[in-house]
Amino acid sequence: MKHGLLKNVVLGTIAACVLSAGAAWADTVVTVNPSTINLGYMNVFFVPSDGGGFAFGSGWGIADLNAVYAGSDVTLSPNSITDPAAYWYLPSGGPGSVGNKIMEANLYAEPVGSLPGQNVTFVGNVLANSLTAAHTSVAFIKDFAPDFSSFNLVSVPLPASGPFSITLATVNDPARHVQYGFQTVGRCVWVTDRAPFGSVTIGPSQPTPTRHSSWGDLKALYK
Repeated sequence: MKHGLLKNVVLGTIAACVLSAGAAWADTVVTVNPSTINLGYMNVFFVPSDGGGFAFGSGWGIADLNAVYAGSDVTLSPNSITDPAAYWYLPSGGPGSVGNKIMEANLYAEPVGSLPGQNVTFVGNVLANSLTAAHTSVAFIKDFAPDFSSFNLVSVPLPASGPFSITLATVNDPARHVQYGFQTVGRCVWVTDRAPFGSVTIGPSQPTPTRHSSWGDLKALYK
């Protein structure tokens, strides 16, 4: 009789803690998904010898970023501009030419209004990464002000292989813009020269549970 009473007291206490914690936690876990990470934006910069300043930025289709999905996996490659003008390549576009602009290709998701005020965790699994030192690729979460004038950022370089996980506590303001995805940076590369510069392929990942998510799970511990 005492044992049953003690068990009920313990379960009641744990249940109260779970309900209390649930009210305090506001966690959202996201991963690689072609139905969500499907927006593209390119920022273009001058090369260091030309001052390294910002040239322009605009929305681009994800294929134009050299981002390609195969099922739930995405492969990112250095950007290739088909325009042979000297603005893009020196001396001009063609095999063996040198890229004349730094490309910052952003493949990202921006769920409208659903992520402000959350602890957002972005997870994934790098299946292969053969990018050379000429290009970098990172996973990121950005929390922009309503007018995009500033942002909070967390990012991590994509490893040669294996999982990654980043978390950002976003500002609780429904007018803010929260984005997560991948950013690949480096000089543009003529299309026939792209293969030696490598690529990176990332797939989805399921987070490892760190706490019991249901009353039933907790109750089972005390049977």
